[in-house]
Amino acid sequence: MESIWDRANLQLRDLAVYQPGKPIEETARELGCEPSEIIKLASNENPLGPSPKAIKAMYDAIENAHLYPDGGAFYLRNAIAKKLNVTPDHIILGNGSNEIIELLAHAFLERGDVIVTSEHAFVAYKIIARVFGAETIEAPSRDYGHDLDAMLGAITDRTGLIFIANPNNPTGTLLSADAIERFMAWLPPQVLVVFDEAYYEFVDEMPDTLRYMRDGRNVVTLRTFSKIHGLASLRIGYGIARPELIEVMHKTRQPFNVNGVGQVGALAALADEEHQRETKELTDRGRAFFEKEFATIKLPFVPSAANFVLVNVGDGLAVFRALLQRKVIVRAMKGYNLPEWVRITIGTMDQNRKCVEALRRVLGS
Repeated sequence: MESIWDRANLQLRDLAVYQPGKPIEETARELGCEPSEIIKLASNENPLGPSPKAIKAMYDAIENAHLYPDGGAFYLRNAIAKKLNVTPDHIILGNGSNEIIELLAHAFLERGDVIVTSEHAFVAYKIIARVFGAETIEAPSRDYGHDLDAMLGAITDRTGLIFIANPNNPTGTLLSADAIERFMAWLPPQVLVVFDEAYYEFVDEMPDTLRYMRDGRNVVTLRTFSKIHGLASLRIGYGIARPELIEVMHKTRQPFNVNGVGQVGALAALADEEHQRETKELTDRGRAFFEKEFATIKLPFVPSAANFVLVNVGDGLAVFRALLQRKVIVRAMKGYNLPEWVRITIGTMDQNRKCVEALRRVLGS
């Protein structure tokens, strides 16, 4: 009997699927302990959880769970547009910003096309490109961040999309406004560039990529409610682009791609600026704590602009496994060609201290 793989699309045969951070429940089962004993610092989640206002709004919305959601997400799109000082036709919502990456591939990638991204950038870009039969060129990294000159040099007439994560996941590096301006000045106008800004709320002085959209350039900026808003489980992301580009992407979108409870929660979270400030302040304190501790232990790390820190521990997978036994989940970076490194999400100060204490013991042993 022939294998079903012989009938499947060829590009799927050797596709490496995305590996998320190890779940708390799975770790608790393996260790035979309660989930509350586990500290998860692996997936860049908000340790404070969602806004209390978002939680209340979602509880109330559950009563209408039998109804289909608003497919156009009228209220949420309008609220985002108002906050960004654009009209709603500049906004598209997705089931997480990952779905918007997929919508872009549906709209602008064909078999044999090429995407350009950076070495050590978010792995989802090349996974989705592979699904659509497109090739990925990873430009060599500069100091663990994007080398925009190298990315420009990688452009050919087959280039369909360029992905720039800023701040970059998993390294936390930040591109300056001047560097982006030079890149955009040399970018061929027909090439579509995607700025993935999942962590932009954590940055004090964030480059304004929306200005290129306002100038009519082929630019899409991605943002999410999964990080500072603490709604990762609800899967709400959005893209910002000129209306014609958004219209093209809407043609590829499923009718009810963003759930109703999530829309209500995101709307309340967007308005709760106090919760966002509290999260950022906690992140700033935690980042400074980790970087000071790593310097004391003499562990090389990449200065971060996001809510995580990439640190060189010698053998990332071994340290990840050893920390698991101490009920701390971090993220090994072997899949990003960084086998010596782990990425540690900034948690509460209590979680941060316990993580460093566990790390000291693991490295000491």
